[in-house]
Amino acid sequence: MTAPLDVPGSAIEAGPETVLEGADSSAIRGRSLGQIAWMRLKRDKIAITGAIVILLLIIVAIFAPLLVSWFGHPPAEWHTDQIDPAIGAPKGTFGGMSWDFLLGVEPTSGRDLFSRILYGARVSLLIAFFATLLCVLLGTVLGMIAGFFGGWVDSVISRLMDIFLAFPLLVFALALGGVIGDKAFGLSGDTLRISLLVFIIGFFNWPYIGRIIRGQTLSLREREFVDASRSLGARNHIILFKEILPNLLAPILVYSTLLIPSNILFEAALSFLGVGVRPPTPTWGGMLADAVHNYNVAPNYMIFPGLAIFITVLAFNLLGDGLRDAFDPKAR
Repeated sequence: MTAPLDVPGSAIEAGPETVLEGADSSAIRGRSLGQIAWMRLKRDKIAITGAIVILLLIIVAIFAPLLVSWFGHPPAEWHTDQIDPAIGAPKGTFGGMSWDFLLGVEPTSGRDLFSRILYGARVSLLIAFFATLLCVLLGTVLGMIAGFFGGWVDSVISRLMDIFLAFPLLVFALALGGVIGDKAFGLSGDTLRISLLVFIIGFFNWPYIGRIIRGQTLSLREREFVDASRSLGARNHIILFKEILPNLLAPILVYSTLLIPSNILFEAALSFLGVGVRPPTPTWGGMLADAVHNYNVAPNYMIFPGLAIFITVLAFNLLGDGLRDAFDPKAR
């Protein structure tokens, strides 16, 4: 067996400072899973476009009163001078579109369509966001508990999920929305209708994300870092919220972005069927319901609310797909 070569000044004897001399030390560093996902997401131009559209929609919804004061008229203000009394249709071409009424006016009433779409965005996004928040909170907590503890706890929560999944949500929403009047539970008006829709949509949709979180928790509870926490004396609630929950943020974020457009469509459907937010408060679904009787004389009255729903739902779906690919590229 020969002895190792003794080469003075070789890399074997040189220290790490000598080996890395001239290298960019800032480029040699680890990246977290979040940073890696963000790098992948930035390369997905379609997902970034969806995110930009969503951001613009949120800005428009927040500053709707300011934009209406600059470019439109109050959403509940009638302009009968813009309506032809002989046929009840807007004067002029394209449903009365002009510099004063950028998207035209409603038949019969002459209300500004541009203003009503902006204010409708506030209602739709508000209900969708809060319903998704309620759904995610319930689904995450119950899914984690079912997956972590197992046994009879898992059996009870899983059977509860099955009951909710079999529940006729649309029929129940129609019945409950029709039964409850203008005042209930200490609330009234738009506050009552919005709270009711948030509860119906969020409370009865949590099993979908609950099943996803339960499956992920079943896998995570067998990982080494959970065993290490137990060996150090960590209690169950510490393990759940300090160890397991951070590893569930990616699926929660992805599913939330895919759930929001579903909630927007559900709210629009309820408003279309007449059990959503009551007139004269504008909603996209309510505008579509009114347009059914007038689309032949003013087609833009149906086109623009439909486009608003389509663009919003498409943007959230594109962002959700991009986030899913960024956090789990193998799932493509």
